Amino acid sequence: MARVVVDVMLKPEILDPQGQAVQRALPRLGFDGISDVRQGKRFELEVDGPVDEAALARIHELAESFLANTVIEDFTVKVEEVAEAVK
Repeated sequence: MARVVVDVMLKPEILDPQGQAVQRALPRLGFDGISDVRQGKRFELEVDGPVDEAALARIHELAESFLANTVIEDFTVKVEEVAEAVK
């Protein structure tokens, strides 16, 4: 079994009001030295069977058509191996 992670972020040219709100709050909370904050979404998909090129292509299609609004968001797809539980 493998985990495929899809990270979705606003494109750099799109205003990120939630990220800006977090950035403005950080100094008040004692966290200095952070110059920019961007907020995104992370989707973790547990995939049965091998994650081959066909599976990745299907997940890329899923991300492009359903998980991300590609007009204003970019996304990345990466595979993370999941350790099997010891019985």
